[in-house]
Amino acid sequence: MSLAGCTTSASDQSAPAVSEPGLSQPSVPGTSEEARVTDATAGQLLADDTRSVVTTGTVTVTADDPIAAASEAVRIVETAGGRVDARTENAPTENDNGSATLSLRIPSDSLGATLDGLKALGDAEHVAINAVDVTAQAQDLDARISALRASVDRLTALLATATDTKVLIDLETAISERQGNLESMEAQRRSLADQVDLSTIELSLISVTDAPLAQPDTFWDGLVAGWAAFTGFVGFLLVALGVLVPWLALAGVAALIALVVIRRRRAARAEPVDAA
Repeated sequence: MSLAGCTTSASDQSAPAVSEPGLSQPSVPGTSEEARVTDATAGQLLADDTRSVVTTGTVTVTADDPIAAASEAVRIVETAGGRVDARTENAPTENDNGSATLSLRIPSDSLGATLDGLKALGDAEHVAINAVDVTAQAQDLDARISALRASVDRLTALLATATDTKVLIDLETAISERQGNLESMEAQRRSLADQVDLSTIELSLISVTDAPLAQPDTFWDGLVAGWAAFTGFVGFLLVALGVLVPWLALAGVAALIALVVIRRRRAARAEPVDAA
């Protein structure tokens, strides 16, 4: 029986097939053996009634002090058993109190309670949560990993008993190829499990800012804006005049008294001259 998974170069195709007693064809991804493993694994997972769900979302909260709120958000997430993958803060300016953005990884089983804590940091302006069922993808990866592990084990056992040089080379090549595929799929499975176990939430913390005044874009809007500015200016002058009237009256009385005193002094100085 020829060895499956051998290299397909021209020299290998021209060489006679190597036969070994009891040598069975190793399984490769996509073969009927892997399909049987897939069906068995899928049936077991469905029997357990477990689902794999990747949850992501975005949350925007308006806070009086976004920088302080960011520190509190980190505390809330870490208390829940999560972590912060990224954190960006913008310092306060004359127009606002700054802002902060955080990429949070929150345990899926405590996502609801943690979101409530994050929304309580201020006024929740926007909340969007998205859930994607990846059960089939997880089952497929598990089945392929199981098939590749079994294939590597069988090829390794054959390698220990092989004596023909050509068979040894073919076995080593097949093992190396399957081992690389196995490590790649195991990495994909770990990444998927991390996404399922820890939901990803992008949190934006902003401060309240005054909305910019709308600029007039037509003649009528300009006329209305000009009239409003004029009436506002007149109103300001009237208010200022009302504030100044008492002070002006007091200043007038003081000036009148000073004028009387000055005239009396001048009259007193003029009397001796007239007598002479």
